[in-house]
Amino acid sequence: MAVYTDVSDEELVGFVAGYDIGEVLALKGIAEGVENSNYLLHTRQGYFILTLYEKRVEPADLPFFLGLMQHLAARGISCPQPVANRAGETLGALAGRPAAVITFLDGMWVRRPQRVHCAELGKTLAEFHNAGRDFGIVRPNVLSVGSWRPLFAQSRDQADTIVEGLAGELTEELDVLEAKWPDDLPAGVIHADLFPDNVFFIGERLSGLIDFYFACNDALAYDLAICLNAWCFEPDLSFNVTKARALLNGYRSVRELTPAEFDSLPLLARGAALRFLLTRLHDWLRVPEGALVTPKDPREYLRKLRFHQSVVTAADYGLSA
Repeated sequence: MAVYTDVSDEELVGFVAGYDIGEVLALKGIAEGVENSNYLLHTRQGYFILTLYEKRVEPADLPFFLGLMQHLAARGISCPQPVANRAGETLGALAGRPAAVITFLDGMWVRRPQRVHCAELGKTLAEFHNAGRDFGIVRPNVLSVGSWRPLFAQSRDQADTIVEGLAGELTEELDVLEAKWPDDLPAGVIHADLFPDNVFFIGERLSGLIDFYFACNDALAYDLAICLNAWCFEPDLSFNVTKARALLNGYRSVRELTPAEFDSLPLLARGAALRFLLTRLHDWLRVPEGALVTPKDPREYLRKLRFHQSVVTAADYGLSA
């Protein structure tokens, strides 16, 4: 989440007047994240999230995102819900951007995930994958392996200003991943962005998932690889195999991995690390002036990528065959 677009008081009052959620009491920008403009909206009926979809989001994708949240909730996955306005529509326009009001989800994200949090995440991720099997809209992953080299090309000339030799190192990694990337793994709807700040807990109980704006159709195990990167490294970027084992076994308690998924997990983890390295590199070099957003350091994911390059099998993540 982040804030790129300011909303005037007059625009806000006019927009909210189209909903049966009471008059506006307060609006506060949310600075975390990188994708859309998000505000905490307080009305006489309670708290909501007001999201303005920025230029990186294709308007044609919004029915997928909003419909997916409704679909998942109907199948028992705790996640925010788009609020319909008086015309019955969940998508409107505000400050020149597509906009939606989303229900507020109770809970907090954990700054230092522990083994129990990883186990809860793994279980819920598998439930999410199962719940999405009959979702009727398909959205290809526009940030999968085929997009990485063109994305890197936009930052290649400046990459060595971040880390000496980075351009050459990433070019070699792209060569490997493009040659070996699997295309026959079990696939379906994935979240594709389940970082700790997109997973809420109440105590040790997972209370819900948020921020579905990277969700798409891709290999289910790739979603798991993204979580390995996001949840199983310590602040010093050492890999915590105990957390990884909890995450993977939590997932397998609901949905078992196929042998091909097991074998592909190290490569998928490399790809996931590279994907976030490249988008962070791009954003690090192009923060919009005046935006209320904190860019994330791409060097974190370079360290993670180098770790995964040393992994031989999924057993190195604590996963038994």
